[in-house]
Amino acid sequence: MLRHITIPRGPIELAADLHLPDDIDQAVPLRAVVLSTPGSSVKGQIGANYASRLAARGIAALVFDPAHQGQSGGEPRDLEDPYRRGEDISYAIDALSTISGINPERIGVLGICAGGGYAVHTARTDHRIKAVGTVVPGNMGTSFRSFQPDGPAGALDTMADARIEETRTGELTRVNWLPDTLEDAAAAGLTDIDTTQAITFYRTERGRNEHSTNRRLSRGDSLLLGYDAYHLVDQLMTQPLQVILAGRIGNTGSYESGMQLWKLAPNPVDLMVIEGAGHYEMYDEPEYVDAAVDRLVTFYSDHL
Repeated sequence: MLRHITIPRGPIELAADLHLPDDIDQAVPLRAVVLSTPGSSVKGQIGANYASRLAARGIAALVFDPAHQGQSGGEPRDLEDPYRRGEDISYAIDALSTISGINPERIGVLGICAGGGYAVHTARTDHRIKAVGTVVPGNMGTSFRSFQPDGPAGALDTMADARIEETRTGELTRVNWLPDTLEDAAAAGLTDIDTTQAITFYRTERGRNEHSTNRRLSRGDSLLLGYDAYHLVDQLMTQPLQVILAGRIGNTGSYESGMQLWKLAPNPVDLMVIEGAGHYEMYDEPEYVDAAVDRLVTFYSDHL
């Protein structure tokens, strides 16, 4: 069962989908999970793959488009602000906890890829979250800092100059998350399996969504460079933690990030490595997604 809802978020609203079990016992309020999706992703993509499966197993699942992206409100468009991404999760919990039939004391999060880092960062200080599940979790700060040829500080100098120019001209710059086609990737020398699988998912009929633009507002990149999704996790994130990783270690950094999170967390409960799976295959390959959801359902059933 799918309900389209809107989430009040200050002056704007977030577009969201609430996935519910088909058979609901009105006398027993449901466990629920808020999903935090990868960078550039919208609610109808990876989040829907996991949310629909959780609902089929009896757990309500709410997935939303981030502020400034997809069908949600917020200007400027295409902004990836890691701090606002975390706030989105808390606003989603606000809305979810007021819905009839949902138990506000049994709400968890599930973060996937960059959304894993955002979910963890939020759970540190929002203890309405009772359990934290992650699938191929990424720390966007670590990723962005590692990709700068002139180093993070040099990149920030360049961004400062670019923002001065944007302020002067009034024209905002957007960049691609990924090459739009495999041909564009090959022309840029990007032929590794992770890049090609990402493009095959996001930019072809396999996973394309009309509301996912594949564009990122450049001025937000300075926020990502200064971000650490795992800051103070060892002191503040006391909730039970589930980490699910892809066994084929590629260049996304999610395996390393997930292992770092596992070691930092005060209450790690279950670590699962799905052998043979690559990072992007964890988005929609039924064999791997089903295996992850089976483990997540057990985790949430035990800890929500």
